[in-house]
Amino acid sequence: MDIHPTAIVEDGAELGEDVSIGAFAFIGRDVSLGRGCRIHQHATVTGQTELGRQVEIYSGAVIGTPPQILNFNDDGTSRLTIGDETVIREHVTIHTGSPAHGGLTSVGKNCLIMVGAHIAHDCHVGDKCVFANNVALGGHIVIGEQVWMGGLAAVHQFCRIGRHAFVGGGAIVVADVIPYGSVIGNHAHLAGLNIVGMKRRGFTRKSIQDLRAAYRMLFAKEGTFSERVADAEKHYSDCAELIEIIEFIRSSKSRALCLPE
Repeated sequence: MDIHPTAIVEDGAELGEDVSIGAFAFIGRDVSLGRGCRIHQHATVTGQTELGRQVEIYSGAVIGTPPQILNFNDDGTSRLTIGDETVIREHVTIHTGSPAHGGLTSVGKNCLIMVGAHIAHDCHVGDKCVFANNVALGGHIVIGEQVWMGGLAAVHQFCRIGRHAFVGGGAIVVADVIPYGSVIGNHAHLAGLNIVGMKRRGFTRKSIQDLRAAYRMLFAKEGTFSERVADAEKHYSDCAELIEIIEFIRSSKSRALCLPE
């Protein structure tokens, strides 16, 4: 273990093997740091916060403070978990959950959260997500794995963003984003599929071609949306990515969905 003499580690904090804590960093009494975590100088980790293995937190980040909600009453269930090998850059803020909604905020494994981003209470972020500078998430947002968000993008509370989606820089998301979708603008609208991301992640040519064709059917001008969903499901029933999108849409129920302009 490498703990700088000016760092403050409160009694009760649990530190795994090979942890590094820099100058003037603060580790609260209810914090658990997994093996190999690296906390840089002037970073703060507090609250009931559990970091997995080899999490790295840079200077000025404040992790595990209470949720920004009126009349917050900490009954001991407000907590935060961050998965293995996630990197949190300078001045990021992540809050614990609200007891009235289960009390948990979670960030997955192998994520990169860049400078100045904010993740609010009760958000659940999947593995391998990348958030560029100053991304802001309101409360109760659910984000699937391998979602990429451009700088200054903001997401309204209670929205969902499906797996492998892309949110363009500066986008203001106020509705659900389908898996594999690409959204841009203020307010954000669906601008197509995240083809670049799918290629980078090794999706087959057939999967991409089928999903493109199904996407055109889903968001055509003819017929009602429910009719187009049924037609796409019928014609591309062997396309697993499409079925995932359809299940996501159906689970939205009365929720708003980002649609093409």
